[in-house]
Amino acid sequence: MRKTPIAQGEYYHIFNRGNNKQAIFFDKRDKIRFLFLIIYFQSYIFFENIGRQVSYFIKNGTFNIDEDLKKKLLNNRNFKLINFALMPNHFHLTLCEFKEGGLSQYMQRVLCAYTKYFNTKYKKSGHLFQGPYKAVHIKNNNQLLYLSTYIHRNPRELPEWKNKEHIYPWSSYQDYLKNNRWGKLLKQDIVLKQFSGTKEYYDFTRSSPAKELIKNLDSDLLIDS
Repeated sequence: MRKTPIAQGEYYHIFNRGNNKQAIFFDKRDKIRFLFLIIYFQSYIFFENIGRQVSYFIKNGTFNIDEDLKKKLLNNRNFKLINFALMPNHFHLTLCEFKEGGLSQYMQRVLCAYTKYFNTKYKKSGHLFQGPYKAVHIKNNNQLLYLSTYIHRNPRELPEWKNKEHIYPWSSYQDYLKNNRWGKLLKQDIVLKQFSGTKEYYDFTRSSPAKELIKNLDSDLLIDS
């Protein structure tokens, strides 16, 4: 049973990494698959042939979900997704639950579905992730803003993405700065409305010193990748 109680209307940093820090994404299809799960598993709607959606995304840069289904998803979701980042051996999400049990059921569904896919594809067995996911309460608005910066700057750890995190395809940073690919299924406005525009948010994210991030975030909000 999860030790952290989830309070409705509060924000939480959700993260986990591969067992023994092993990679959880080996190729583009893996990342796209997980991306589909975190975006479209926000309600209890069942999807058939997710692999077809992955192939569609590779060709078109988006998923083939009709507008009526998107509306149904929005009407039946139990929490809000604020931001995310997928890294080779871990992931970060910021979520806010507004219906009891929604967050835990969502995470169980996402992680079980991805583990089953991963183990089948790579002929593995057993646990993919290092124990239960972490859910750390975000105590105040200042932490919420600095956490979004921490999450969106994560790709700087990757040599090929250093100083290019704003175009990293596997985070919500580009959705904050350009067109939001996910519409109302990503609530980036919760952070962005506190800035005069996307440029101010970009400057805030790019220029915040690492020491400032650590000072404004409790150690349990950070992950040792």
